[in-house]
Amino acid sequence: MVANRLSRTLSAFNHSTRTWAPIPLGNAQSQVRQRLSLTSRNLDTWTQKLSLTSWNIDAFSSRPVSRAKHILSHILDGSKSSDIIFLQEVTSDVWASLLDDARVRAAFLATDAKDQTLFEDVPFATMMLLSSGCFASGLDFQKEGDGIEGGGKLLGYVSRMTLPSKYRRDALYVDIIPPTASGTVFRLINVHLDSLGDTLHYRAQQMEILANVLREPRCSGGIIAGDFNAISPEDDGLVDKNELVDAWVALHGTDPDGATWGVGVERRDGLGPGRLDKVAMMGLKVEEMEVLRPGSIEVPRPGDKSVEVPWSDHCGLRCTFTI
Repeated sequence: MVANRLSRTLSAFNHSTRTWAPIPLGNAQSQVRQRLSLTSRNLDTWTQKLSLTSWNIDAFSSRPVSRAKHILSHILDGSKSSDIIFLQEVTSDVWASLLDDARVRAAFLATDAKDQTLFEDVPFATMMLLSSGCFASGLDFQKEGDGIEGGGKLLGYVSRMTLPSKYRRDALYVDIIPPTASGTVFRLINVHLDSLGDTLHYRAQQMEILANVLREPRCSGGIIAGDFNAISPEDDGLVDKNELVDAWVALHGTDPDGATWGVGVERRDGLGPGRLDKVAMMGLKVEEMEVLRPGSIEVPRPGDKSVEVPWSDHCGLRCTFTI
């Protein structure tokens, strides 16, 4: 199977010019060699614990910008921080609002911050935020006196991979370059697989392609996280079929509290709660994982009435893992 890839950039907020500036990302292998040459220390092993939060923020319910702000606050203001944030169903208005948020500008690198082409012919897209305190850009390590002592993991290529899809879905991923292994990367892949029951064959193809991305030369594994739209028993078998580790199952087994969709609501179609959102791993160790329940906001209705609307029809997932 072949999927086209579009090279993207990460962007950091430039406070002096008040704009999101793209970070030039060069060849990953040469960057690692240069980074290693900046230190005389020979580190044989390197481990790092990271925290990822993934959330489908629901593009179609009322007041998407307000709901997205509540979700972001819940992620950022909680007792547990997140080094990596995956978002799905991000509309163009929500995208602009998140990039304008002072907390995001101050502390995160963002994908596609200067390029709205990701919304061409689609109602929403995926987005990734990476802690600038945790991850170093191609420019950061060039400015440091010691590439390992002074900075975080180096970020390599950022790509959107087009997938076989009824709904024009893609996979957004970025490479993390460990400071001690020349030519080795770990991949973070943010996904929103095809929706509904008639697209199972697409989801099966998508999962096979994504698992193979983690097995490409010089890739030592990584994470696939997001909305897997796992609505059937056949979907639940796709992670195992592709020899990946389902992080929730690894820690909690088949605990029903792992449901991320349809939680606490009664649906007209009769569908019950489901674990539609997942974190799948290769070559990493899962440490902790929890489901983040959405709160609600008031939405005005005609006649001086209002209704409570959840931040999203999905719950979020927070996962801590070790590379």
